[in-house]
Amino acid sequence: MPESRPADSLALSAPGGVQVWFTLARADNAPDGKRCQERGLEIRRGSARIPVPLLYTGEAPRLINDTTIRARLWKSCTPGDSYLVDLRTGRPVRAPR
Repeated sequence: MPESRPADSLALSAPGGVQVWFTLARADNAPDGKRCQERGLEIRRGSARIPVPLLYTGEAPRLINDTTIRARLWKSCTPGDSYLVDLRTGRPVRAPR
């Protein structure tokens, strides 16, 4: 029986009525065999929906300013590099270390 997809859920709210939602979901396995669920992000402003491409995470993003969030890329249930995501375009750019 296939796993059911979790409902979209609000990850954070930003100024100007912008919301960031967890949307897509994928099941993954940690190196020790533990299972987790990693979620994709979508930026919502009114009726506009902007998916954040190629960035699955296992934790809520953080608001940096009124146009940028920071989200960590997860793979195999493990957090990796942080990305700065433009709330206007959804474009993720690797954050400096």
